[in-house]
Amino acid sequence: MLFQIKSYLQFLWHSKNEHAVHSPFVFSLLTKCFYDKKLKSEYSILKSYRQSLLENKNTIEVTDFGAGSRVFKSNTREISKIAKTAGISPKRAELLFRITNYFQPDSILEIGTSLGLATVALSLGNPKATLTTLEGCPNTMAIAKNQLQVLNINTVKSIVTEFSEYFKTQSTKPKTQNLIYFDGNHSKIATLDYFEALLPTISNESVWIFDDIHWSPDMEEAWEIIKKHPKVTVTIDTFQWGLVFFRREQEKEHFIIRV
Repeated sequence: MLFQIKSYLQFLWHSKNEHAVHSPFVFSLLTKCFYDKKLKSEYSILKSYRQSLLENKNTIEVTDFGAGSRVFKSNTREISKIAKTAGISPKRAELLFRITNYFQPDSILEIGTSLGLATVALSLGNPKATLTTLEGCPNTMAIAKNQLQVLNINTVKSIVTEFSEYFKTQSTKPKTQNLIYFDGNHSKIATLDYFEALLPTISNESVWIFDDIHWSPDMEEAWEIIKKHPKVTVTIDTFQWGLVFFRREQEKEHFIIRV
């Protein structure tokens, strides 16, 4: 916790808003997407989805392949508490919806479904997109699939798998992914492994979003390595997320942005 407080104070010191940005691409993204204050009808769907989970007092056994939980001491967890502490926040869910809506990606990959809070945001952002979501825990995936059916969202392909195993099966036939949301394993080694495994899927328009880039010293190291990769051109650090772009026409630039 002390590490994250220190990291956040450093972030606040270095972060800027749209007025300090000279890249037309990033300026447009900030003004038309990040800082868009207009109320969207989809926000009410995100809110009701979250509320239904917060009211669910049932418990499930969680299989955790990632870096573990700082909140839960047991793998037997109440659904409402998972939604409250481990799920994407309301503000972030709305931002994820806006980013997806702004870029209109044809194909989306989510690494780490959990209870499906981010899945719904991605799906509502572009209902026409092909959305594949991966989850290691069959019990949380079952909750997410049920909730998606209730909302009549039937364009999501849900796969229960250990992520590294899934990437191995896809390595011989990489499919372009226009947007990838990484929220599955907050460790340096796993994050960099996923990064390298999915590089063959990038296009000039690809958008990658890494969750919890300041979660630990290891994750900060992973983020620095990703920023320096020769195929990466533009990155945006929002503290919670790291956005990565591969646009060949852009100069290599790194932005630290308050959202």
